[in-house]
Amino acid sequence: MTLVFNGQQFKYEMEGVVKLFIPAQKFSFLYDADISEIKGDFCLGELKEDESSAKIRAVLRMDESTIELCGEVSKSVENYTGKCEIAVCSLVFKGLSALTGKTVPWGILTGVRPVKRVNKMLENGLSKKDIEKELREVFFVSKDKTDLAYKTAIAQREILKHNGNRMFSLYVSIPFCPSRCAYCSFVSQEVEKSLKLIPQYIFKLCRELEEVGRISKKLGLTLDTIYFGGGTPTSVEVSHLEAIMKTIEQSFDLSNLREYTVEAGRADTITADKLRTIKAMGAKRISINPQTLNNSVLQAIGRRHTAEDFYEKFDMARKIGFDCINTDLIAGLPTDTPQSFEKTVCGITELAPENVTIHTLSVKRTADLNLGDSNKEKYFESPAAKMVDFAAKKLTEMGYSPYYLYKQKNMLDNLENVGWSKPGRESLYNIYIMEEVQTILAVGAGASTKLCDNESKRIERIFNYKLPLEYIKNFDLMIEKKKEIERFYNGE
Repeated sequence: MTLVFNGQQFKYEMEGVVKLFIPAQKFSFLYDADISEIKGDFCLGELKEDESSAKIRAVLRMDESTIELCGEVSKSVENYTGKCEIAVCSLVFKGLSALTGKTVPWGILTGVRPVKRVNKMLENGLSKKDIEKELREVFFVSKDKTDLAYKTAIAQREILKHNGNRMFSLYVSIPFCPSRCAYCSFVSQEVEKSLKLIPQYIFKLCRELEEVGRISKKLGLTLDTIYFGGGTPTSVEVSHLEAIMKTIEQSFDLSNLREYTVEAGRADTITADKLRTIKAMGAKRISINPQTLNNSVLQAIGRRHTAEDFYEKFDMARKIGFDCINTDLIAGLPTDTPQSFEKTVCGITELAPENVTIHTLSVKRTADLNLGDSNKEKYFESPAAKMVDFAAKKLTEMGYSPYYLYKQKNMLDNLENVGWSKPGRESLYNIYIMEEVQTILAVGAGASTKLCDNESKRIERIFNYKLPLEYIKNFDLMIEKKKEIERFYNGE
């Protein structure tokens, strides 16, 4: 399909709407073009201004069927440019709905953080009724997703009240895994191929932690939460975990720390020694993520553990004393079925973890499910929506509530990832990073520091080198970039 942008610069937004209806397809792009000369399917988004308003037009042709829709935006409205963007996307959305007969649950909210918009509405004093009306009528969000977004935002309100402008979270990246899962696009390397690299990486990581700790103390920042992610942090040796956590203890003031999470991730990386070390060094929250309790599905996605291994390691963590455990599940995995997924959800809820995160499969550009697969469209033909609906119903019945939510590109059925929590056991870090309301100082390969000033509504990012070898080789240059943290907080 050809996407045509006449008189408007909303390419990213319009393309996002088209992808909701036509996933896994490459587009060609034209600007200020004559659509009468285009052969084949196309989608035009057009904006023409006069003295008082912008005239909006969308023309779409698919399989020899054509539809044209028009609208207008007054120049006197507040946030004129934003309203024009919404108008263009709305007309394209309506046209594609009519031509394809598809319904899309999140409407034209194609961004990663739909709950952030709801939180802003709450800050502006909108009532529940007004918020629901805007989501349904302006953004075409379904009733179920409107309810989900609102409940998630309400769950966050009390937590967000306790976030100070000079508080921060620390993210530690350990980008190694025992093997690469078929759906994964994270920057990670298999441990077996990186054994010689790991000691160097851990050494440099500890040096970066020392530098970030020095900067945070100099600026008088308060450390609120710590989160170890990856990769799979427990892929490395127990001595490496201990070295990292000792460096944190020595480099940062932990007296105000409210949450400390380590992703134990895969059952095939967990040992009793690692769990005892993690707990002894101060981490009270861990993730043990089976993704599914169906062994044939685990095999299909390249996981080197079984459901029985997960049960064993979950029980081990409980006996060692972890009273806050998160488990991740993925709806829509290859070879999984609604019946199998329901068994997985029921199996997880019987264990009563404090958090359950329900992800929807996203076919990433760099994941093995996508690379070299000429029939990748088949992955979008999935019963994921049924799976997600069942999980929401079951978790609600079991006393869990949604507390954070985000979307990704190329998610099956345009669905979402949702974190569910027992009352009072919400992960602070997950809320802060998704709602972009707290600075995240990030260390390690592939880590992205996010500097947030809630008073000025300013956000800036500092990116580390992605691959472990790049990280090691360019370490001094990367440390130099950390000076941007000081410039941000000094108002430079």
